[in-house]
Amino acid sequence: QVQLVESGGGLVQAGGSLRLSCAASGSIFSINAMGWYRQAPGKQRELVASITSGGTTNYAGYVKGRFAIARDNAKNTMYLQMNSLKPEDTAVYYCNADLNLVGAPKSIPYNYWGQGTQVTVSS
Repeated sequence: QVQLVESGGGLVQAGGSLRLSCAASGSIFSINAMGWYRQAPGKQRELVASITSGGTTNYAGYVKGRFAIARDNAKNTMYLQMNSLKPEDTAVYYCNADLNLVGAPKSIPYNYWGQGTQVTVSS
């Protein structure tokens, strides 16, 4: 069994910062791409940022220059540093990972989601 557990969400004033963490645990052989998504009330879930196992990053246009994604492969952990937060960044933030399981064929990646962490930015 695999778990992705997010932490670090909370309430912050506009212009403030938060750092989210996502820790993966369980029967993990390797983790491929990881990403942060967010979903605001009444809106679809959207990609915020992603990072490959080699460290290549990709950002949604609305967070470029404000957010930074990183990962520690030794700890199976991913981070999202969020600076200059805006009220429109308010959402539940989800961690996502493509990974290979111990004992499973390496040609078959499995995709997992975390339970989400609430980020609220007040004006």
